[in-house]
Amino acid sequence: MTVISYPIPPYSNLPINAQYYEPSRFVISAISLGQTTIITTTINNNYVIGQLVRLIIPPSFGTRQLNEQEGYVISIPAANQVELNIYSVGFDLFINSTATTQAQILAIGDINSGTQNSNGRSNTGTFIPGAFINISPL
Repeated sequence: MTVISYPIPPYSNLPINAQYYEPSRFVISAISLGQTTIITTTINNNYVIGQLVRLIIPPSFGTRQLNEQEGYVISIPAANQVELNIYSVGFDLFINSTATTQAQILAIGDINSGTQNSNGRSNTGTFIPGAFINISPL
């Protein structure tokens, strides 16, 4: 029988640092509207095809119809771009703004698809697109 000592010492329970997890949050610099929506970020992003994301577009950036919209990444045209399965024909144009709250694209997290341990206790090692990965150097 395993004995667990409490309380857990602070050095064993390190704080969560957002910069040590992928996928991350990115600032949007441009949006191309159409049958699908292409988001350009200010720096290269770390999203993968199948990743579920949410757009946060403050009113001063235009494209208010995309605020709080969720979509899946269907392609990665460039290192700083993602194409989403969001139909945006006829939406207002994106406007760069100097507002303190920036337009953002955020990973929602785990979409829970794929086979996971279907053979009982064995580990199948299935990669789940959208799962957060700890990349901490610690």
